[in-house]
Amino acid sequence: MGSNILYIEDNPDNMMLVKRALESRGYTLFQAMNGFDGVASAEREEIDLILLDINLPDIDGYEVARRIRSSSKHALAYVPIIAVTANALKGDAEKALSAGCDVYMSKPINIRELWARVEAFVPSPKSK
Repeated sequence: MGSNILYIEDNPDNMMLVKRALESRGYTLFQAMNGFDGVASAEREEIDLILLDINLPDIDGYEVARRIRSSSKHALAYVPIIAVTANALKGDAEKALSAGCDVYMSKPINIRELWARVEAFVPSPKSK
């Protein structure tokens, strides 16, 4: 199993925080700043896990998850997707899960929780 993670996030500060946190653990981070680019990156690259913001500037994360799950690249049906979002209203987690996400994580991002959630799906290259 590899260590390639795709983060689909339009906030540059969140992107930099996650990039530093995951690269310090040996992961390779692919970045997409909107939903369309995220879907294209998932289809183009060999991705082991996807971190997905829900509030994106073009299509929302729910639609991104649905498109990834129904991609002609069959492996994407099984790539874990972690929704990372500031949406914390009742029903938001269920909406993310029904769109195809495996886990729901709220912002602000807690680095220790991020590491634990990522490593549950993709062991850190530095722990091998």
